[in-house]
Amino acid sequence: MEELSQEEPISASAREGFDVLLQQSLRASLVPSDSSAEIVVIDDVADIDGKKMVVLTISSYLFRLMVMFHFTPDAPTREHFARLSRSSVAEMGEQGFMDAIAECGNLCCGIFNRELGRFFPHLGMSTPNVIDRQCAAYLQRLNCAHIRHLAIDMPDSPRLYVSLCVSAYDTLDFAVSAQEQVDTTGELELF
Repeated sequence: MEELSQEEPISASAREGFDVLLQQSLRASLVPSDSSAEIVVIDDVADIDGKKMVVLTISSYLFRLMVMFHFTPDAPTREHFARLSRSSVAEMGEQGFMDAIAECGNLCCGIFNRELGRFFPHLGMSTPNVIDRQCAAYLQRLNCAHIRHLAIDMPDSPRLYVSLCVSAYDTLDFAVSAQEQVDTTGELELF
């Protein structure tokens, strides 16, 4: 493993590991089973549109990470989450829409949490919280050691955006091998 400095508490390998596990979790939770997705890195949060965010955290003794799902409650986004929740847009009221987005975020972070558990013991996960998108302008104030913004493109769906912010309380160094795949079956742990 790499030798880390105080200025860089998260190794390049660990940064890549967080990114790989998040992308695998996103594919398992936000992409319909009959579809494909391209996930690309967005350099600036200003490039992300969306009026609201669903935020979840995963924490351990060594780090805290936040995953933020940016969204606008427009017709294409409603159709996408209705499809994922196997309901119709007509059946999905405002609360049903918010519940569907929160549940997809919960599923994604549950998979992410389970996979991180292979490297870190004693992980906990929050429940989803909906906040205003303007809060993203203050991410730098969280003193995160790793921030990544992703765009998810799928056929017949709106572009979705997700942000990852990792705060390290100690040096972090782990590696995810290319052969390791997320197991998308099984039960999620609820905290």
